[in-house]
Amino acid sequence: MTLTRRTLALVCAALALPGAAMAQPDARWPSKPIKWVVPFPPGGAMDVIARTLGDKAARELGQPFVIENRPGAGGNIGADYVAKQPADGYTIMITSIGMATNKALYTKLSYDPQKDFAPISLLAVVPNVLVVNAAKSGDKSVKDVLAHAKRDPGKLTYASAGNGTSIHLAGEVFVSMAGLNIMHVPYKGSGPAITDLLGGQVDLMFDSITSARPHIQSGKLRALAVTTAKRSSALPEVPTIAEAGVPGYEVSPWFAVFAPAGTPPDVLARLNKVLNEAMKQPEISKKLESVGAEPIGSTPQELAAHLSKEIDRWGKLIKERNIRLD
Repeated sequence: MTLTRRTLALVCAALALPGAAMAQPDARWPSKPIKWVVPFPPGGAMDVIARTLGDKAARELGQPFVIENRPGAGGNIGADYVAKQPADGYTIMITSIGMATNKALYTKLSYDPQKDFAPISLLAVVPNVLVVNAAKSGDKSVKDVLAHAKRDPGKLTYASAGNGTSIHLAGEVFVSMAGLNIMHVPYKGSGPAITDLLGGQVDLMFDSITSARPHIQSGKLRALAVTTAKRSSALPEVPTIAEAGVPGYEVSPWFAVFAPAGTPPDVLARLNKVLNEAMKQPEISKKLESVGAEPIGSTPQELAAHLSKEIDRWGKLIKERNIRLD
């Protein structure tokens, strides 16, 4: 037996072992509906993005994208489910910054964000916006908030949708970079936090632009700055926090799509292509803009690099600020 034949025989034997087989390309893919798991409840930006892009992708691929909401534990219930699904291209998951933060927030995580998933594409950024109660707060700019916090250390409060959410972390970065003493008040979701901000029980919030914008437009909340590196097209007149008084500040809550690790590369490539093409369509951009989402798109490799960078960034902050969820 020649070396080439021996090598071929060994490879074939290895593939025959239990657990050694890799997902093989399926020339018929997709031949049945694709399940798109949303690890949060219906109605939020993540859900809207998945449903909007899923409808367009379904028309292109000829199979429906079935949205399945599996909320709970900061996205961990949905992620754990997807990580255990067959790597055949028929289950994908939209996720957010939690994919980068949960490894540091939870001492025991049932999945590995990098090893158990195959990246497909970044989808969009939905900025957070620093808001105050327009009727009750005298702070009209970020510099006003900075001066107020330094004048009355420990007295200002900022609400969040819960420990470890992007709304909370945006506040932690702000407090850390500006050297402030502001009390964090976590709530079970953005809704009750906004209710108390409108009622005057808390002073400020780094809310998602999705839920804050209606209150900004009604005049009940005053938008002081957005958290992203550049201004939001949804609120173009509102400066960034970096522009407004904290140079270098940037928190960009992102959304991305992943499949179980081992999904065939050709399937990942087709999903990447159809989703990125969908995001370029004017009607899709308009729909996403309705929830403050700004399409970005990426290659799978760019998403993998972005996730790695975000895991490092948020892991350091979470450790420094001693943030835990269990």
